[in-house]
Amino acid sequence: MTAPMSKADIEQTARALRSGQRVALSRAITLIESKRADHRHAAATLTQELLKDTGKAVRVGITGAPGVGKSTMIEALGSMLTAQNRKVAVLAVDPSSRRTGGSILADKTRMAKLANDERAFIRPSPASGTLGGVAARTRETMLLCEAAGYDVILVETVGVGQSEVAVADMTDFFLVLALPGAGDELQALKKGVVELADMIAVNKADGDNVARAKLAAAEYSAALHILSSRLPNWSPPVITCSALSGDGVPQLWAHILDHREKLTASSELKARRGDQQVKWMWTMLEERLFEPLRSDRALKAALPRIEADVAAGRLAPATAVEQVAAMLAKD
Repeated sequence: MTAPMSKADIEQTARALRSGQRVALSRAITLIESKRADHRHAAATLTQELLKDTGKAVRVGITGAPGVGKSTMIEALGSMLTAQNRKVAVLAVDPSSRRTGGSILADKTRMAKLANDERAFIRPSPASGTLGGVAARTRETMLLCEAAGYDVILVETVGVGQSEVAVADMTDFFLVLALPGAGDELQALKKGVVELADMIAVNKADGDNVARAKLAAAEYSAALHILSSRLPNWSPPVITCSALSGDGVPQLWAHILDHREKLTASSELKARRGDQQVKWMWTMLEERLFEPLRSDRALKAALPRIEADVAAGRLAPATAVEQVAAMLAKD
């Protein structure tokens, strides 16, 4: 994709994407991820063209500690949904992907059944290196997938820290997967992820783990009673399930649909989507404003010296900001 896209090219891409052509979808996502100015303009035109075809999908964010079975759960849930003639897209938010390649790349291999399902689409996180940029492009990709007819979007967070907040802010339902035997993990989750959860599912509740999973679920339920829910008319349920055997996966999906029905009836879904759109706008604007700091040669050359002077106490942070702002204004 080197030549600038004409209006006719964009309209043709939009038509092909609406018809569900996977090649068109992949090309459109590559366009979204490009940092070229002309590609960025074409991407904005394309998303505006497709905007009326978006917004109908069920958007589910999924997080959990390493080893909790996210890939197995995504494949189990996704395969169950494609068997019901739904189209499922799996996306990832991974701010570390530039350094590590992102675990979703390996997950695509582990989710071999879903990856080979013609009703499923799996897309790795762009190797952007900044959470804001990755999250913004994941949101754009989500819209493209919806326009292409995917009615369930599963967004996995494979990073740490603020990536959970980013995924919760771009989805309708935030699912936290937990392991049997909460212990120290419960204490850590209390302070962050649990507050974002619309449901906690204790995975790997099979074999000798069943009793431990039920105990963990009881502990998570108790923790949730202490915290206030994100929504006035929804109390996050805690369930046990096994992605490996499929036990509890239909119930998990039933809770997601129940949550969507309640949010739609109270107009909270529309309000949440609106808030997300505004946050999305500001995220993309911040990314655009910071772009010269990464691309301007003079700035890139000067920043290490300025940072060293600030660290050594030779330059006040406020003065450093004024210097950088002056260079940006001159540019």
